[in-house]
Amino acid sequence: MTEDSTTPAPPSADRITLATLKALATSDAQLYAVHAQLERISQRTTAKGNPFFEVQLVDGTATLTWRVFDGSPCFIEVRDLTSGSAIELTADWIDTGKYGIDPRNPRLRRLDSTEEAALLSGDPDTAARQAEDWDCIQQLLSTLRDPRLQRLCSLFFERFGDRFRRTAAARHNHHARRGGLVEHVAQMMRSVVALHSVYPHLNRDLLLAGILFHDCGKLWENSYPETGFAQPYNLTGEMLGHIPLGLEVVNKLWRDVLDSETATAWTLLEPPNELVRLHLLHLIASHHGTHEFGSPVLPKTPEAVALHHIDNIDAKLEMMRQGYQTARELAPGIFDRVSPWPTRTVSPLPECETPASEPETPSA
Repeated sequence: MTEDSTTPAPPSADRITLATLKALATSDAQLYAVHAQLERISQRTTAKGNPFFEVQLVDGTATLTWRVFDGSPCFIEVRDLTSGSAIELTADWIDTGKYGIDPRNPRLRRLDSTEEAALLSGDPDTAARQAEDWDCIQQLLSTLRDPRLQRLCSLFFERFGDRFRRTAAARHNHHARRGGLVEHVAQMMRSVVALHSVYPHLNRDLLLAGILFHDCGKLWENSYPETGFAQPYNLTGEMLGHIPLGLEVVNKLWRDVLDSETATAWTLLEPPNELVRLHLLHLIASHHGTHEFGSPVLPKTPEAVALHHIDNIDAKLEMMRQGYQTARELAPGIFDRVSPWPTRTVSPLPECETPASEPETPSA
C-alpha cells in the first residue's frame, strides 16, 4: 500500500468525564473520548427480533446507558466484554432527546492497568481534592492530645484505611461517590476547628474523633469494591445499618487499644477510660439527631449537639452544590427542584466586590 492510499487516522478527541459529557451534549455531534467502566451489560432484542446490548457505563461522576445494536462497528467488541471491564469510548456524541445521549461512529479500546487505576482514582479534580482531604484528616488527628483517642484513630486507619478511602458518605443524597466519605469527614473536621475557636469549651479531641467515627459503619453499608464504581448491597449493612455497625467497630477497636502494652500508662489519666469511651459512643449513636431519623438516643452533650448540626450542614450544602450543577435553570437564577431537596433553589448572592480606588491625581 502506498503512502498516498493510507487510511487517515481518526482525529484526536478531548477526554472528558461522563458528567461533563452530559452537560455538554447537544443535538449537534461533538467528538469526545470517555474512560468508563461497564457496570452492567445485558443482551436484549428489539421489537423486530434483532439483538442488541444495553451497557451501563460509569466513571464515578455519572452513569450513561449505551445501546449497541447489531449494525454498530462495536457490536462484536462489546460482546466480548464483561461487567467491570474498563474502556475508552471515542465517538461523535449527540443528545437525541427522547433516547438520551448516543455515541455515533464509536471507537472502543480496553484500558491498560495504569489507565484503569487512574479511572478508579476519580477524575483529576476529584482525585486531587480527596488527596488534600485525606492529608487534612491525618494532620488534624495528629493534633489530638488524648493519647487514647489518637491511638484509636491510628488503629482504625491501620485496619480499615483503604476501605475508608473508597467509601461513600451516602448511597444517593450527598457525597454519594467513591471516596465521598473522605470529603465529608474532612470538611466536618474543618468546621470543628472553626467552631472551636468560637466555642472553646467544646472538647476538640472528642469532636474530631467523633467525626471520624460517626459514619464508620458505612464502610460496610456504602463501600465500593477495590475495582469498581457500584455500591453493592450486603446483608450486614442492610440488616444493621451504619449506626449499630459503627458502635460495634469502635467498641472492638477500643478493647484492642486497651489490651495493648501502651494502655498501661493510661490508667491514671483523667477523664477515665470508660467515660471517654461512653462519650465517643454517644456521638455515634446520637448523630442523626432524632429517633425518626435513626438515632437510638438524642444528643445529650454539647459535642453531640455540635456534631449533629455540623453533619447536617455539610450534607445539606453539598446537596445544594450538586443541585446547582445538575438542575435545569427555569429562569435566570432560579433552578428546578432536585431530589431530595424539597424546593426549587435560587442562585446565592455573590460577595461584594469593592471597586478599585481611583488613583490620586498628583499635585502640581
